[in-house]
Amino acid sequence: MSIKFAAIGLNHSHIYGQVNCLLREGAELVSFYAPEDDLAAGFATKYPQAKRVADHRAILDDKSIALVLTSAILSDRAEIAIAAMQHGKDVMSDKPGMTTLAQLAEIKQVQAETGRIYSVCYSEHFETRSTVKAGELVAAGAIGEVIHTVGLGPHMIRNNQRPDWFYDRKRYGGILCDIGSHQCEQFLFFSNSLDAEVLSATVNNRGNPARPGLQDVGDMHLKTPRTTGYVRLDWFTPNGLGTWGDGRLTILGTEGYIELRKYIDIAGRPGTDHLFLVDGKGTRHIDCSDVELPYGRQLIADVLNRTETAMPQDRCFKAMELALTAQALAERGTVWAQ
Repeated sequence: MSIKFAAIGLNHSHIYGQVNCLLREGAELVSFYAPEDDLAAGFATKYPQAKRVADHRAILDDKSIALVLTSAILSDRAEIAIAAMQHGKDVMSDKPGMTTLAQLAEIKQVQAETGRIYSVCYSEHFETRSTVKAGELVAAGAIGEVIHTVGLGPHMIRNNQRPDWFYDRKRYGGILCDIGSHQCEQFLFFSNSLDAEVLSATVNNRGNPARPGLQDVGDMHLKTPRTTGYVRLDWFTPNGLGTWGDGRLTILGTEGYIELRKYIDIAGRPGTDHLFLVDGKGTRHIDCSDVELPYGRQLIADVLNRTETAMPQDRCFKAMELALTAQALAERGTVWAQ
């Protein structure tokens, strides 16, 4: 037994990963809404089984649809998610799920009132096999107790391929809210704690003066009672790398450490999802290419069984709270705070 789902808003290509993680587990994509003809055409070519509807309310009113996906413009995602939950549907949003703390508060209120599932697909965890494998190793005690993490999220900007909203601070939410939310979720996951706070945060535009709304670099320092974490994000990946970014995560434990080279092992092994484990016995490389990605399967089960196996609802919200809090802290006294 599986579910029917639909998509509202296709503005980020992450929507393809969101759809695929459900299709490979047997869910049925039945329809989608996108006002942009070019985005709709590409999506329809990839998924001819899905009907394009002229009004998003056709999806909201379709009682056979259990789950709504969205990868709309970032500032629009909260409104879509709230409407879906109020129409009795569960939600899987691309990250970030919202761009303001006020939107987060409203989503939390509606989720509590409706009892629907609100999930953010933090793809650098759920759709990255090396991160899933690291979680298994940490849970098995491979590096002892986790005491510190370092998350690096470099991205390639591709200026000539980005829509105007990408450079509008109000619409994309800021660099810490956007790509930083990935890192906040992973920090909570590997720390195994929701008692977390932001110690410091910065954002800046260092290399794109013609795009004053863009934040091209940012960082934040996080802590729980027993774990600290540092995160750096940027849009400075050079064209010569060969992929969109050299995403890395280092997890330090009391008995060893794990380093993930998620998307490339520079000047080394081919492919993605490289995990390096260092412990008292030595150093080894683990190829994670065959690791199962359970998020889609678990979310479908949660929709059917009203459980929280894919991700605890509290961690979903706390990750966005940290990212949004860091964003607000970093912008104090800057042009973006005006």
